[in-house]
Amino acid sequence: MASEHRVAVLGAGRMGRGIALSLSYAGHPVVVVDLKPREAAASRGLEAEMRAEIERDLAFLSDVGVLEDGGGEVVQASIRFADAAGAADAVADATIVFECVPETIEAKRPCYEWVSRHAPADCIVASTTSTIDAQTLAALVTRPERFLNAHWLNPAHLIPLVELSPSVATSSDTIHRMKQFLSACGKVPIVCASSPGYIVPRIQALAMNEAARLVEEGVASAEDVDMAVRVGFGLRFAVLGLLEFIDWGGCDILYHASFFLSAKVDATRFAAPKLISDHMEQGRRGLRDGAGFYEYEGVDLGEYRRKRMHDFIHLLQARQLMPVRGGNTRPDHQ
Repeated sequence: MASEHRVAVLGAGRMGRGIALSLSYAGHPVVVVDLKPREAAASRGLEAEMRAEIERDLAFLSDVGVLEDGGGEVVQASIRFADAAGAADAVADATIVFECVPETIEAKRPCYEWVSRHAPADCIVASTTSTIDAQTLAALVTRPERFLNAHWLNPAHLIPLVELSPSVATSSDTIHRMKQFLSACGKVPIVCASSPGYIVPRIQALAMNEAARLVEEGVASAEDVDMAVRVGFGLRFAVLGLLEFIDWGGCDILYHASFFLSAKVDATRFAAPKLISDHMEQGRRGLRDGAGFYEYEGVDLGEYRRKRMHDFIHLLQARQLMPVRGGNTRPDHQ
């Protein structure tokens, strides 16, 4: 069945290529548009480079068994390339446009002026920026109610999450349509306010800086810090969200740990937010109190714990971190 969406991706760099692959893999025709005027040979070279990179990614997907024989050809055939001369025709009937041009206002301003002239008035326009807030960019677009940020994480064709950040002008219909589209593509869209760093980059920046400080301060080697993240920190949060984890262990653990680290390491960096203190005062420490960041009234806590631990065991087994022990593996005792 033909797709109801016609997607244009503005920018043929790494992010644009990954998004094009992700959407074509989901069955949508995609045109990757290079707005930069180039000589014909340079344009052909850029397209060849793009297709070679996509071909490598498709070959990997085939190697790991998630792409059937012949699937790569179908995906490649769904992706077109348009140079600056053909760009206007390429977006003339687009229903969704993803902007992936360089991360400067100087680059984005003319891009949005161009989109506003050539793309249909009712098509959704989304920036994949990781740095510029939606409020700033919405001012560059005609009919800003159809604009929002859609932040994909690298590699775009593999990571499910897409962070949607609307401006105050973004219509609820635009958010709804984008969420529906991304969900149908197998992505997991979430919505956050127009705030620097979205959700993932903001958390990630703190964690990465702290990891670097551990090495800088001689607390541990880079190898041991990374091992701690891979088989400790990271594994837990693939099953439990950070806030869910606070509820699971108890808000009081974070509360007291924050005071200790604030006194011993850095008063600002490890200070607990006011919300944690509020939860302590309100008796919302998590599972034990039946409330925390989440409400647990009426929840079968035994079943909830069992399900989370079940998922965790499966993750450990998938990473070969928990071998199966049989009855005949127990050491003999004389």
